[in-house]
Amino acid sequence: MKHLSLRLRLILIFSLLALLTWCSASLVAWMMTRNNINEVFDTQQMLFAKRLATANLGDLLADENARSLPKTKKLVHHGKRGEQDDDALAFAIFDRNGKMLLNDGENGADFLFDGEREGFTDGERKGDDDSWRLLWLTSPDGRYRIVVGQEWDYRRDMALGMVTGQLVPWLVTLPILMLLIALMVGRELKPLRTVAAGLRKRAPDDATPLDARQVPTEVRPLVDALNALFARINALLVRERRFTSDAAHELRSPLAALRVQTEVVQLAGDDEQMREHALGNLTVSIDRATRLVDQLLTLSRLDSLSDLAELEAVDWGQLVPMTLAEQDRHAHAAGVTLRYEQQGTPPPLQGQALLLSLLVRNLVDNAVRYTPAGGTVTVKLTERMLRVEDDGPGVTEEHLTRLGERFYRPPGQEQTGSGLGLSIVQRIASLHGLRVSFANRPEGGFVAQVVL
Repeated sequence: MKHLSLRLRLILIFSLLALLTWCSASLVAWMMTRNNINEVFDTQQMLFAKRLATANLGDLLADENARSLPKTKKLVHHGKRGEQDDDALAFAIFDRNGKMLLNDGENGADFLFDGEREGFTDGERKGDDDSWRLLWLTSPDGRYRIVVGQEWDYRRDMALGMVTGQLVPWLVTLPILMLLIALMVGRELKPLRTVAAGLRKRAPDDATPLDARQVPTEVRPLVDALNALFARINALLVRERRFTSDAAHELRSPLAALRVQTEVVQLAGDDEQMREHALGNLTVSIDRATRLVDQLLTLSRLDSLSDLAELEAVDWGQLVPMTLAEQDRHAHAAGVTLRYEQQGTPPPLQGQALLLSLLVRNLVDNAVRYTPAGGTVTVKLTERMLRVEDDGPGVTEEHLTRLGERFYRPPGQEQTGSGLGLSIVQRIASLHGLRVSFANRPEGGFVAQVVL
């Protein structure tokens, strides 16, 4: 059944449920009708027997030859008898010795005498295997035994006729109900077919949300999830295109410089000084291109993350000193003093230590690059923030607000760079729920601050 369409499965399920409901209702109706009929006919039998028991049976049975009443069809013609059934009730009257004194002239003539039972019981007639509902009573004077009976099949046939009369019309209309179910299921599933048709025609890069207004409420979470998926795919495509564009644009200059320096080496000939100078510039260009590619790949990987997985408790008191120890050689080579001041211990942060170490390293590397030789870069850690201060020239107010933009570098910079370091810092901070700000120091220099 799993291989069938949803529409066909719903039609079959609803049809089976309707048929099962009809069968259950028929069974309940049959049981209730049978109980009600038994109650009515038991009451009728009792009233009839009581009337016979309280009648003046002595006068009625004085004539020993009058043992059977005339049959109904002899008294009244068929067309005048109305809608009665001759088998509805039968009776017989016996004396205490079991001699039949009177019967109804129909089925009562074959009742068998029972001198002990009182009340309702089941029995049979002479020469007949059909089961009968019998009521035995003794007259008030104790001289006569009265039995009033009714065939069980008569009651069952009446109950079946009443139930059939009520439920057959429903059975006849069941195919119409199934047809209406099929039409309604098809109508309600039409919005899904519309969505499917729209998906088949959709372009691969189309991020337009699906219209969920006509979609059933139960299916709306699926449509919303598809719309969210389209948005994520579109964001991924935008990031990939931006990465490709940025890489093509930014790598053009380092590659051109590499080509120029290569040509200088080739043209140097026997000029040892020119060759050494060109090789030095070539090494610098290779380092710059390597750093640019590394930052591009890092930023691309960070952009693809919507949240962090495999979080761990990061201890800032251990992370910052370890990162500074790695950067100390670079600062010493640049003639910059790297100083660390811990003025408090912030609480552990749930995050990725590798990314947070990259955040600290980029801030320190940026400060070392723009600090003149002989200057100092101070890293301060408090309970609420991480500050990286330098003795560099700082940034004008006009360009301060644009720091962190990709590939943006304030004009007039002599240091090499790609303008991606602070962008990486801001992205890592965003993933960890941290806030980064940049400002100029009143006494001169630049400060980057991360609120923990």
